[in-house]
Amino acid sequence: MSSLAPVELDFSRKYDHQHAVHYLHKHQDGLARRVSHWRDQRLARQALELAGDPGVVLDLPCGAGRFWPLLAERQDRRILAADNSGDMIAIARRAQHPDIVARVRTFQTSAFDIDLDDETVDCVFCMRLLHHVAEPAHRLAMLREFHRVSRDTVIVSLWVDGNFKAWRRQRLERRRQTQLGGQANQNRFVIARETIEAEFRQAGFAIVGHGDFLPGYAMWRVYTLRKLAGG
Repeated sequence: MSSLAPVELDFSRKYDHQHAVHYLHKHQDGLARRVSHWRDQRLARQALELAGDPGVVLDLPCGAGRFWPLLAERQDRRILAADNSGDMIAIARRAQHPDIVARVRTFQTSAFDIDLDDETVDCVFCMRLLHHVAEPAHRLAMLREFHRVSRDTVIVSLWVDGNFKAWRRQRLERRRQTQLGGQANQNRFVIARETIEAEFRQAGFAIVGHGDFLPGYAMWRVYTLRKLAGG
């Protein structure tokens, strides 16, 4: 575990039982959500292939376990799954198929202070968390913790600029700031590609590759990173 005091983000406190149930059903609600889930799965599968089909994977945050069936496609893969919310873990264990749950070791922990020894897993699999982290220092702290726990690779998804939806969101955010006198609350952020890629390097990673949800249109990008030799 890290020797530094862990970071705690305000948004993470909302995932009580009610929010965990809502999160479970959100990705199953309507055709658009199901298509989005299918695309997320496809990008995640491609990222795992780029990572060399790792044998020991930490799913953090695991949320409602929606990536567990994908991670379980490799029959001999060891799956560790963790979340800051104990309620979310409980929902995941109830929602997923018992045969898959039996293969997953779950535990509650923070992504900023992971309750694992150094180089415990081959890959840290982190979907839909980094876009909640506004402060560069906090992102770097998280990435360095992933670097500590992983022997080889890290997979992360986040919102990046350079596409239509990012341009539209940034314009909307400027309007909200003006209307609310700079008091608008945000818990999701678009990060410039050159900024996050520099932070990856600073944390000791090389970029193996990336996949975009809808190139040129959507904000979601999935990066596959590999630890630099001697990093």
